Amino acid sequence: MNGTSLAPLSAPEPQPLPAPVPAPEAVVDFLKSNPDFLAERPDLFRALTPPKRIHGERLADHMAAMLAAERRRVRSLEAEVDAAVTAGRAGHGLSIRVRLAVLALMRAQDVVETLTEELPALLGVETCTLLAETPDRRGVPKLPRGKVGELLGPGRDALVRAAPTDIELLHQEAASLVMRDALVRVPVWTGHPTLMALGARDPQALPTRQATATLAFLGRAVAAALAR
Repeated sequence: MNGTSLAPLSAPEPQPLPAPVPAPEAVVDFLKSNPDFLAERPDLFRALTPPKRIHGERLADHMAAMLAAERRRVRSLEAEVDAAVTAGRAGHGLSIRVRLAVLALMRAQDVVETLTEELPALLGVETCTLLAETPDRRGVPKLPRGKVGELLGPGRDALVRAAPTDIELLHQEAASLVMRDALVRVPVWTGHPTLMALGARDPQALPTRQATATLAFLGRAVAAALAR
């Protein structure tokens, strides 16, 4: 060798190990030791799955907290209606009618009854029906599994149809009156696919252009009212 010494090779820096996933028992022990943890972080309730049934005061309180997290969205409803009207997201007439419908929903004691009996007159349509693939309220017709996604298609929250199909399923006894309809996703907090179907005799009541954003907002307002 020529006498030149080689520098020692440095050892590679150790890579941090991924944080271990805590065992369910550890999570339970932590929550028992910190009973205020969830109460101090109410946004977490929206990420939790609710219990199937309510047994006892503690589970009832847990469900109430989850509902409260969703109800906070109601506070912005009137502001969003004003923004929809100001921005001209739909025809002027439909925007005003939706505003009246939202106000009716906000004061409703029975949301399903208000939706089916009051909203048609407020919206200028013949029929308004709430349907769900897994109904959890009386008076809500059941849809076949996957029907909401089939009707609305991917990425859509509202759709106005000039040539309605499935009118007997969606509009039931009022089907013969429906010349045009609108289908609106209702994003209920349970996650069950839910749809609001509006049926009109007069096509002008449901404009096919620039109406979907306002109708999608109405669907969110219905979901917020159901969460109260």
